[in-house]
Amino acid sequence: MQPEFWQDRWASNQIGFHQREVNPYLQRHWPVLGLPEGAKVLVPLCGKSLDLVWLESQGYPVMGVELSEHAVEAFFSEQGLVPHVSHKGVFKVYQAGQIELWCGDFFSLDAQALVGCRGVYHRAALIALPPLMRAQYAEHLNALLPSGCQGLLVTLDYHQAQKAGPPFAVADEEVQVLLAPHWALERLEERDILGESWKFVQDGVTRLEERAYRLTRL
Repeated sequence: MQPEFWQDRWASNQIGFHQREVNPYLQRHWPVLGLPEGAKVLVPLCGKSLDLVWLESQGYPVMGVELSEHAVEAFFSEQGLVPHVSHKGVFKVYQAGQIELWCGDFFSLDAQALVGCRGVYHRAALIALPPLMRAQYAEHLNALLPSGCQGLLVTLDYHQAQKAGPPFAVADEEVQVLLAPHWALERLEERDILGESWKFVQDGVTRLEERAYRLTRL
């Protein structure tokens, strides 16, 4: 999947993946992580998510990473914020208060950029990527984040043959393969959400499960 795909989706406002409310799994399960107030939280492939605002409201500096400048600018505009803009390496960095959005390719991040990062929140990351890129994403993330880092992961699982992604199906078995060698995994919640997802039903999907995991970097 090329970067142009997501650039085009944002430019044409085809952003059905954007949630208009704070993610309920984040609100329910983030406190379980026990991350101290003031710890920096990485949010890969963040779009213009309201989850960024919620995390900041809980006392966490937030570092979102987003490919689309359209999404980044929309976030600050919709929140009524005027960001300071700077450049750090190949990234254009927008900052207002405790929220920094790094506009650029997640795969260009290096460990230096994540110094002080103690948390990570994946909602729209793994499920936004096809299989090969998911493996590359996990490998890159594993190389960047330090031991003891705490995270929350949200996935979707369904029969991929019934519907083309994104969002892509990510089975529990794949989560284990991608992350278990480097992270301790705890499944916090699993829900059947097919009845809440009419578009999936219309497309012929017969099973749709959402899972939330706690992650601890080993």
